[in-house]
Amino acid sequence: MADVFSSGDDAVLPFAVEALDMRGRIARLGPALDTILTRHAYPAPVAQLLGEAAALCVLLGTTLKDEGRFQLQTRTDGVVDLLVVDFDAPDRLRAFARFDARKLAELAAGDREHLLGRGHLAFTIEQGGENARYQGIAPVEAGSLDQAALSYFTQSEQIPSFVRLAVGQVVTPQGSQWRAGGILTQFLPHSPERQRMADFHPGDAPEGHVVPEFSEDDAWTEARLLAATVEDHELLDPGLSSADLAWRLFNERGVKVFTPRPLREACRCSDARIEEMLRNFSQAERDDMVHDGRITVTCEFCSTKRVYDPGDFRV
Repeated sequence: MADVFSSGDDAVLPFAVEALDMRGRIARLGPALDTILTRHAYPAPVAQLLGEAAALCVLLGTTLKDEGRFQLQTRTDGVVDLLVVDFDAPDRLRAFARFDARKLAELAAGDREHLLGRGHLAFTIEQGGENARYQGIAPVEAGSLDQAALSYFTQSEQIPSFVRLAVGQVVTPQGSQWRAGGILTQFLPHSPERQRMADFHPGDAPEGHVVPEFSEDDAWTEARLLAATVEDHELLDPGLSSADLAWRLFNERGVKVFTPRPLREACRCSDARIEEMLRNFSQAERDDMVHDGRITVTCEFCSTKRVYDPGDFRV
């Protein structure tokens, strides 16, 4: 774990550029993501999409401290109609995708729009204790997760933001490995007026209505343009640490990095959880689950298969 962490893999690095009133995070996923994707032997387009979802989830989920759960989920009309990524604070990550193999085989190479399709992206936060459960929803259009996230921050949170995600395979001494990277920057000045964004188009406004000219804050314009210079290969390069990447992007303005948050692949399923779930079903429902004299339960996330004797659950 120490070698992986020191290399910058499987961690999220918070940083700030105080001169521009900007805060951000850089995510780098290596062995944890590779385990998730290769375990299911996802086809490359599906693996890439799930990798992006995982990077986006940890960029947002690591705002939780020592407890709580952050879930990212998409439901769309695309070939990949369901993506689910769970981050359990402080460091556990798991994910899976559901897709139509026949439609995927018929899909043109590079067709992102129909791969993910249109639908919605939901963020669910459970902070534990007496804290309320929160859910935010954003539309998914044109097959883009980062644009869906930007839509959420713009419309729901009213925070000027920039997101870029990258996923790919790199060759290592151990062989080919899936990696993902992501960067999220947000403009958080003390003055709400400086954080103001352009109003939505008035639509059917009366004739003669003049839309006020909008002027973006200069500090955010500079921060956004600097962040936009990041390249996919920089987000994926195992030889470039997150701290070095932050310095490369923002050093002219003075970037400050904070303690990174390590991550690991881990499923929350267990024998006790599955047994409790089975006991909560009615006897008739459990009878319907019996095949060849056994009840078999396979976790969608980690693919662990558990086999039970139906007689152990009879009342």
